[in-house]
Amino acid sequence: MKTTASSRSAAVPPAVAGASRPGSRGQAPSPLDLDVLVLITTAAAFFRFHALAAKSLWFDEGVSVAIARLDWENFARILWRREANMALYYLALRAWLHAGHSEAFIRGLSVVIALAAFPALYWLGRRLFNPQVGLIAATLLAVNAYAVRYSQEARAYSLMLLLCVLSSLYFLKVLENPSRRNRAAYVLISALAVYAHFFSGVLLLAQWLSRHFLERESVGERPNDWRWIALAVSPIAVFVAATGAGPLRWIQRPGIRELYDFALRLTGNAGPLLLVAYVAACAGAMWPLRVPGRLRVPWEGWRYRFLLLWLFFPVLLTLAVSFARPLFLPRYFFFCLPALLLLAAAGLARLGSRWLLALALLVFVALSVRGTMSYYRQDFDLGRDDWRGATRLVLSQARPGDAIVFQVAMGRMPYAYYRSLQDAALGPVVLYPHHGDRITFLDFVEKPDLAQLERSLLQYPRVWLVLSYAETPTGLDPTTQTIENLTGRSHPVSEQKFRHPDVILYTR
Repeated sequence: MKTTASSRSAAVPPAVAGASRPGSRGQAPSPLDLDVLVLITTAAAFFRFHALAAKSLWFDEGVSVAIARLDWENFARILWRREANMALYYLALRAWLHAGHSEAFIRGLSVVIALAAFPALYWLGRRLFNPQVGLIAATLLAVNAYAVRYSQEARAYSLMLLLCVLSSLYFLKVLENPSRRNRAAYVLISALAVYAHFFSGVLLLAQWLSRHFLERESVGERPNDWRWIALAVSPIAVFVAATGAGPLRWIQRPGIRELYDFALRLTGNAGPLLLVAYVAACAGAMWPLRVPGRLRVPWEGWRYRFLLLWLFFPVLLTLAVSFARPLFLPRYFFFCLPALLLLAAAGLARLGSRWLLALALLVFVALSVRGTMSYYRQDFDLGRDDWRGATRLVLSQARPGDAIVFQVAMGRMPYAYYRSLQDAALGPVVLYPHHGDRITFLDFVEKPDLAQLERSLLQYPRVWLVLSYAETPTGLDPTTQTIENLTGRSHPVSEQKFRHPDVILYTR
């Protein structure tokens, strides 16, 4: 039986003054709210554009650029055979590169997408709670070091976050008003989120689970749109079934230390003090709530369950799977950040005094800015590859007749980008991977023909060897060991070690 709009409104108590309710569109944002949101977004733009090109593109970013530069045939082949994850981002970057190729411009795509998340997060906070919560959450996002870090990355993470926020926003709209327009938007955005990053699908599962905790009287009829989302992302299911977890086999099983580090990163890279502040704010959001003894609860309590599922379910599910196949990588759960910020913002909004709220928010902002400044000086979640410096070294010391070999095939990609910024005629001849004058699909995936490589090495008096990683826990990896053996007849006369990669020049 359908529930009328008037009965739905009466059944849903507002959590705090001014909260929007299911079934109601709420009032338009006030001019003051919009002005504050513009100021917050402007501040966020400053933090994200600042030092945008200060650091070298690292391995993954170089691969992103190389994929986006492929011709359409090779582009389609690499997506289908290996890199279907982040396919939506590669398409966007492909179009973006028509306007520029500098490091700052390439990363600028992620910045622009990240800035679009601010009004989306504001509207989500407004719909769940009230405008004040939306503005506080946007403020916390503006200065969060983890958000700044991945807004400056030439990868799909800022796109994933934006689409996950929009998916959750339309998920709520469908619960309130299951119109054809809202349902179509929810299906489309949710499918795009999965094409931006596969792990976004875990959020959709969390949304599906959350519906089972909401009282039926709190919303109208509940159409089942999951089948349409499943149909839209079915090519991804085929890809995963065909490739398995092979591309992720390098991920290690996480421990307590890794989970603690992830918590520090997600809260803003400012150490235990900011982590404790977030825990206290989230606890303050839920402290006045009574814990009901039933499965389904009204909107007032359900929205906290929804945010908790968004924040914790993807991590806990992946940890459970990781006992069989390690899949936990902190940056894959960047999309959990909005749930944390909304919970913390709801807790801060409960502070009765405006002065107390201003003081608490100042503490959060100050600690978060300190974490962001620390990120500008040094990455906190990886040892960044200095491909800019490595390429500069090779090109500055290379002689006519030199050759170069890459230990990992895709190691050629960031090198090729930095070489393209200089004279294309410079640099050694690439022996591996090499399938023509332009990079092709095979240069990403094909294993070296060691017999052919050995014959080629004999033709060059000087050979550069680029090691993406020098050692594994058990010593040299097989590929590196083979290349070292092939060049063993040569004597290393020059070696320049970066954190990654290692660059070695051999001469006979």
